[in-house]
Amino acid sequence: MPANYTELEKRLWDAADNLRANSALKPSEYSVPVLGLIFLRYADYKFAQVERELATEGTGRRRGTIGAAHYQAKGALYLPPQARYGYLLNLSDDQDIGGSIAEAISLIEAENEELKGVFPTTYKRLESWILRDLLKTLNFDLKDIHEDAFGEIYQYFLANFSQKEGQKGGEFFTPQTIVKLIVEIIEPDHGRIFDPACGAGGMFIQSALFAQRRTGRSANSAISVYGQEKVEGNVKLCQMNLAVHGISGLKNIKTSNTYYEDVHDCVGKFDFVMANRKGSYPPLLSCNKTP
Repeated sequence: MPANYTELEKRLWDAADNLRANSALKPSEYSVPVLGLIFLRYADYKFAQVERELATEGTGRRRGTIGAAHYQAKGALYLPPQARYGYLLNLSDDQDIGGSIAEAISLIEAENEELKGVFPTTYKRLESWILRDLLKTLNFDLKDIHEDAFGEIYQYFLANFSQKEGQKGGEFFTPQTIVKLIVEIIEPDHGRIFDPACGAGGMFIQSALFAQRRTGRSANSAISVYGQEKVEGNVKLCQMNLAVHGISGLKNIKTSNTYYEDVHDCVGKFDFVMANRKGSYPPLLSCNKTP
């Protein structure tokens, strides 16, 4: 499989978009639930990976002694049985799949405080057949796949949903080529990074990747991310994007309009400030730390 997973991404997108077209849903009605399921698939992948590691290490002589803390210490979310992807995948046609996904989300949030309020809550509004087929579509073969693939797939779906939504998509997604150019120019390889119009968080993702390449350290040890975004739904997209890429600081992404609010008290607080929006941000001149 190619390193950028192009074939897999395209196959998944074509299958998911075909479901949307046959259901008469708008991309805006469909995008967030799909991205939430990609996150659930990733969370299950990490959980299973760590479960095998813990079993090998013999952590806890009885299964009952292994809890959320053991998984979190290894960078995985703890998933109760009803929140496992396989459990959702095997629900029968006559069961309330939307309600089961919503319950899975509640269980995950109860075990992982930082994720409270991040997931979409619209699954009950989607027909069960759509959700069933989406779960099957995203149940792709994990053989020889690297966890970075989930981040690539998330970004690929974001880009395609942006195109489907036309100009409105620019509210949450900046083309990756532009984001990479900004990051390569600014070189955010350390410290506190602020995006005052963060959308779905592309600046943070590329900054994390840049910092890892430059420093050889993990993204979370090299940088901290902070953002503002006026559209609440986009804040959740950003938080899920960070979580899929293993970047902490979800609660540092705030819903607010940067033109009128300074929710991070940003004067002199940040090492790097970057944004891609029409217009200007006069207050940002004072956000950078004094050299």
